[in-house]
Amino acid sequence: MSAERHQAAPAVRGPRGRWRRWRRARPFTAAVLIALGGVEMLATLRAPLGVLLHIGPQGLAAYLVPTILVICGVLLITTPQQRVFYAVVSLVLGLVSWLTSNLGGFVVGMLLALTGGALAFAWTPDKDHRPTGAATKPAAPASPDDEDEADTVLLPGMQSPDPRTVDRG
Repeated sequence: MSAERHQAAPAVRGPRGRWRRWRRARPFTAAVLIALGGVEMLATLRAPLGVLLHIGPQGLAAYLVPTILVICGVLLITTPQQRVFYAVVSLVLGLVSWLTSNLGGFVVGMLLALTGGALAFAWTPDKDHRPTGAATKPAAPASPDDEDEADTVLLPGMQSPDPRTVDRG
């Protein structure tokens, strides 16, 4: 019994295997791209260029949009169940950053945020993922009669057909 239990254990071992399994359970690449887009926009706001000075409410929005993008990236990693909401928010804020954050962080931050938002929106969890070491074999039929009955589909209320009386020809 213990030998069978060892065969069914996942083949993922070591820190790299655990990291890979954790990373694939969430939209990791999308979250990193969204957070990088927000960080890049924040970096362009702090650039020593006098032409890019924003004062007043527009200046607040210039800092608020990239900050929310970074928060969306972190929340995508921590709560992947809400990925659609965070993806829509990051897509909208990526487009808004064109107007508020120096042309979306000189277009680079905006493209990172939009690409990450699209990836987050398209990501789905892999529910049928099987470890590579746990391959299962299909069960073989017990007898030739069971093999013939495998093709027969019974509707509700029908009785099981008797293979001796069925005309096969």
